[in-house]
Amino acid sequence: MDFVQHVKSQIDIVRVVGDYVRLKKQGAQRWAGLCPFHAEKTPSFSVHEGHQFFKCFGCGKGGDVFNFLMELEGMSFFEALKSLCEQHGIPMPKRGPEALADEQTKLRAAVYQMQEVAQKFFRAQLDSPEGKAAREYLTKRGLPADVAEEFGLGFAPGGSRLTKVLEREGFTPEQLDAGGLALQSQDGPGYYDRFRNRLMFPITNESGKLIAFAGRALDSEQQAKYLNSAESPIYKKSHVLYNLHRARPEIRKRDRAVLVEGYMDVIGVWRAGVKEVVASCGTALTSDHVRMLGRHTRLVAVNFDPDPAGRAAAERSILLLLDEGLHVRVVSLPEGQDPDEFCQKHGAAAYEAVVEQAPNYYFWLADRARQQYDTRTAEGRVAAFQAVVPAINRVSNKIERVALVNDLADRLGVAPGLVLENFRRAAAERRDPGPVAVAGLQLKPVERVLLRLLLESDEARRELLGALEQSEALADLAAAGIFRAVAAMSAAGERFDMSALEARLSEADRKLLAAVAFEAAGSPTLDDGRRALEALEAATWQVRQKALHKQIQEAQKVGNVEEALRLLQLKQRMEMRRGSQVSH
Repeated sequence: MDFVQHVKSQIDIVRVVGDYVRLKKQGAQRWAGLCPFHAEKTPSFSVHEGHQFFKCFGCGKGGDVFNFLMELEGMSFFEALKSLCEQHGIPMPKRGPEALADEQTKLRAAVYQMQEVAQKFFRAQLDSPEGKAAREYLTKRGLPADVAEEFGLGFAPGGSRLTKVLEREGFTPEQLDAGGLALQSQDGPGYYDRFRNRLMFPITNESGKLIAFAGRALDSEQQAKYLNSAESPIYKKSHVLYNLHRARPEIRKRDRAVLVEGYMDVIGVWRAGVKEVVASCGTALTSDHVRMLGRHTRLVAVNFDPDPAGRAAAERSILLLLDEGLHVRVVSLPEGQDPDEFCQKHGAAAYEAVVEQAPNYYFWLADRARQQYDTRTAEGRVAAFQAVVPAINRVSNKIERVALVNDLADRLGVAPGLVLENFRRAAAERRDPGPVAVAGLQLKPVERVLLRLLLESDEARRELLGALEQSEALADLAAAGIFRAVAAMSAAGERFDMSALEARLSEADRKLLAAVAFEAAGSPTLDDGRRALEALEAATWQVRQKALHKQIQEAQKVGNVEEALRLLQLKQRMEMRRGSQVSH
């Protein structure tokens, strides 16, 4: 067994995928969840525990545990292999797998290493005399040293000191260009620090690997209050949520995420004991961010700053969350405080209570409409309701939409019957997405039995493959391409592996393979396989006999006695051969 196969044998794909996707068991070995690769509200993504294989019947992506990480995290194969080994305590051989690393992979590895060097530098500078202003800022914000250490906060001094450190460490100009931490001088040769005189927040990806930084200005004259690393081969702003790697377990445990606006808000809320808190990294919330949250929970409590910019960002974020089918609650803090300030002033229990009592978005919208219109009059109540209709129209599920209309009509004091009639005329009806069509329904029952056996059993492959390859029935089977690929793997002495098998198939056969592999039916036995093979042979023989009989009749009809006699002799030889096969 080579090293890659050894790693796969030591790792459970369900546990790896389960860190990124909220999976529910759907059968003895099948798990299902919302696809992490495309937007969907009805799960079409499955993981097979026995085959150690995933497949989405919506977007078509599938493969083994390496394919999953490569697709989701944007890793190369070598990076996925190395990451899995590190996470599962599997020693990498000193030589061998590194040969799998191409130039781009080596560049990414250097950029990762660069972040670690920078983090060590920033942490040391925070404790230096030059870090006094940063320490005073943290003290002013009520952030103790242990919390600053937990979140890895640091300080970037003035000048180009980090760049000099990176150059001493041997990073090349190409690597400095890619790393997002240094900028090329416009006035001459060389590089200078991107971050200067800033409080530094390390940014990690979903698996907790350091990929970038955000820096908060400590001087009021600095142009940008917050500055992020430049995007790099390992960092894309729209694909990262701050603190997700820490918050993920609690998000799943409580089935809720709290979305705030800034880094300090995350730290303040986390420190207060609400651990399911995340924020976007210096950019507006994107559909990619929303899908990341949606893999772990369907409920998001939005708590942005109360200033106009914060309200506008909250409204944009809420619409994105709703469009992806998530349930939204709106947290409004008193006295115009941001989350960090509120937690410091009122404590953890008070913040937890506010989040728990936060109304869902539609009720919050209705309450805001009541403040804008005079709901003591019929005209005001209707106007208030009309103000929330556009939001209701975004709800794709018809039953949920009708229930929401009734609830909001009652809240605003409008007759539900009148509202529903008006709503039916005004709102375009939408259909719920139906279940994903699954390929493979054209398979004959005996063919399905054989295919499942060959996918699941080494013994079945040893006994049945040879007979199936020699069978005249093979050419007429819908899964002939899959059977031939399994036989080719066996003839080449390859260890059976679902991802290796899929790589040999056409797109149509891949869909067919996945449909059968993820069926919920019980596993057939080897005796079932023997009987299925016999039934296929019998059915094929009968088809051939009927075809010959028809050809004989046609030859006799036109008076071609010689052809009729030849076909009759062929039919008799087939009957004798069939009789001999059955007797054995």
